[in-house]
Amino acid sequence: MESVVIQQPNNLVIEQRELPEPRKGDVRVRVKLAGICGSDSHIYRGHNPFAKYPRVIGHEVFGVIDKVGEGVDTRRIGERVALDPVISCGECYPCSIGKPNVCTSLVVLGVHRDGGFSEYVTAPARNAYVIPETIPDRHAVMVEPFTIAANVTGQVEPTENDIALIYGAGPMGLTTLQALKGVYNVGTVIVADRIEERLAMAKTCGADVILNNSELTLQSWLEEKGIKPTLIVDAACHPAILQEAIGLASPAARIVLMGFSSDPCVITQQGITGKELSIFSSRLNAHKFPTVIEWMEKGFIDPEKLITHQFDYYHITDALEIFEKDQRQCCKVLLTFSA
Repeated sequence: MESVVIQQPNNLVIEQRELPEPRKGDVRVRVKLAGICGSDSHIYRGHNPFAKYPRVIGHEVFGVIDKVGEGVDTRRIGERVALDPVISCGECYPCSIGKPNVCTSLVVLGVHRDGGFSEYVTAPARNAYVIPETIPDRHAVMVEPFTIAANVTGQVEPTENDIALIYGAGPMGLTTLQALKGVYNVGTVIVADRIEERLAMAKTCGADVILNNSELTLQSWLEEKGIKPTLIVDAACHPAILQEAIGLASPAARIVLMGFSSDPCVITQQGITGKELSIFSSRLNAHKFPTVIEWMEKGFIDPEKLITHQFDYYHITDALEIFEKDQRQCCKVLLTFSA
């Protein structure tokens, strides 16, 4: 089989590898589609502190089970499945309280273990979620990106009365936007970004207000409108955003951080306690695949609005180039591995 392998930072090859055999409790999946995520680019460029090389990247994966390991029902062969990349122990404290995404021995497909940019991949059978026939392949591979939004919204429990502000109209911001509008019917969702084309995508995905915050300050616009957001989502992931969000937030608001920046962030404690704000953080997903599959079945979200490019996997360098450099026209890029 052929696999996309990052040998070392900035060194990508398509390598011939032996077909993997599923271990006890695992399934082997013939990959049909895989999606490119920012973390794949970070591993490629050497900016992910968790990755070890060489590594087959890719954690947004859809395919068909073609073989099972010991202890797995053979009737699963032939199932259309999306793979949850979060592999947890099930026993540590985070796992015991429903947070396997921060398991103390966390393994993530495509980061700590070879992932789905390959013709075949193995994963625990419990991580392979059956995709109903009503969901097309191109949407099935988008389940994982939407689990990020499901994890965020599952923590903050949005309501129709919320006024939400999302920083960033990239994939994380747009999936969260679709969840807020399509699932939770949030009354007002404001999206801020510095790229007009991304803001246009946000409008298509249901944003009530789009703001280019390179042309005006959020503070001045919100003050002019008399708006105090009750829910703020930082999907732009810049360390300067938190302090600004604290200043903009309504008393009793919730703020969600989705970034992994290692740069220090200066905040004023009084701004948090004076308003009794709740600060949340969100990483990966905690058993959210069934939730997102249900959203797709019911038509609450539309993954097609985020997919802008699709390449055969042997054009992976072109795909990564567009993903990294064309932020105006590119959102989600899919790779085709088999028909």
